[in-house]
Amino acid sequence: MNHRASGFTLIEVLLATALLAAGLALAFVTVRSAMTISQRGEAVAADNERMRAVQGLLRRQLSQALRSRIEPADPAREPLYFIGEAQRLRFVSEVPGYLGRGGSYVHDLQVVRSGQGVRLQLGLVMVQDGVQIQERPPRAPEPLADGLRQVTLRYRGRDETSGGLSDWVDAWPDTRRPPLLVSVQVQPLRGPAWPELRVALENGGQEQAR
Repeated sequence: MNHRASGFTLIEVLLATALLAAGLALAFVTVRSAMTISQRGEAVAADNERMRAVQGLLRRQLSQALRSRIEPADPAREPLYFIGEAQRLRFVSEVPGYLGRGGSYVHDLQVVRSGQGVRLQLGLVMVQDGVQIQERPPRAPEPLADGLRQVTLRYRGRDETSGGLSDWVDAWPDTRRPPLLVSVQVQPLRGPAWPELRVALENGGQEQAR
C-alpha cells in the first residue's frame, strides 16, 4: 500500500511567506500612521497650550496697564505713558513676584525677525517715577512665541467727534493716554491663525496729569 508523503509544497511555503510579509508591512504602516497622528496631535496640543498661555499673559498685563510714566518727565515733549506701534508696544503694568521682583515694570512687547519668520518677545524693566532700573546683568527679553509668519498690533480709542469708538489704527497717536482696546493677531508659519486677542484696558482713554 502506497502512502503519500505529508508536508507543504514549495508554492504553499512561498504563498505563506508572501502573506506573512504583507501582514507585517500592513501592521508597520498602521503603527507608523498611528505614531504620526499621535505626534501631530501632541504638537497641536502643545501649540494650543502655548497660545493660551501667551494670550492669557498679554490679556492680564494689558488690561491692568497703569497710569505710570515709561520715562522721566521732560517739559520739552509730551509725556510717555503708552507707546503703541505696528510691531512694538510699550506700557507699564504690575508684575507678579514669580515673573520678577514684583512691582511696576515697563513692558516692551516686540515683533523681531527670527529665522524664516518672526518672534514675539517681551522685555521687562523695573520702573519708579519714570526711571527705569536695569538689572545686573541686564535681563534678556522673554520669547513668548517663535516660528510665526506675522504678528499685527492694532489700537482703538474714542472718536472725539462722534463720541463712539474710532477705527482700528496701526499706531496709537496719543502717548498721554492709553487706547480703549488693543488687538493682537498672530499667524504661525504652520497651522491656523490664533484667535484674535482683543483686550479692553481698564484705564483706557484716560489722560494723565502732566
